Amino acid sequence: IDFKGVNMVINYDLPTSAVEYIHRIGRTGRAGHTGKAVTFFTEDDKPLLRSIANVIQRAGCPVPDYIKHFPKLQSKQKKKFIKKPLTRESICTTPQCFLKKAKRKTKTTKENIKEKKKVKEDKNGSKLQTVSKS
Repeated sequence: IDFKGVNMVINYDLPTSAVEYIHRIGRTGRAGHTGKAVTFFTEDDKPLLRSIANVIQRAGCPVPDYIKHFPKLQSKQKKKFIKKPLTRESICTTPQCFLKKAKRKTKTTKENIKEKKKVKEDKNGSKLQTVSKS
């Protein structure tokens, strides 16, 4: 999919391979346009960083020296990371005030639905009683 006008990509989780990294950040550089990519990583991601750093360096972008000196990942380890990526806690970027507002709205909506069902049941029940009396 080509989204026109994408000039920045933010990776909240580190891609498991250099190919996946290129695919993700490639959204910013379509048709000769330039863009930026920001990728967050943790200590657990260190084994995956070196291959991605090599791609970044080959593209002519600066890479911190400490990342270049990480040990190479063996092919067995690569396959393991690709098959079973790291599990992470979910990240929520929605402000708390919006979440609270949505929760109140959902609660009110559920209460309204219950009330409507109760009214329908009462109406249906009274009609049945009326019919059974006749």
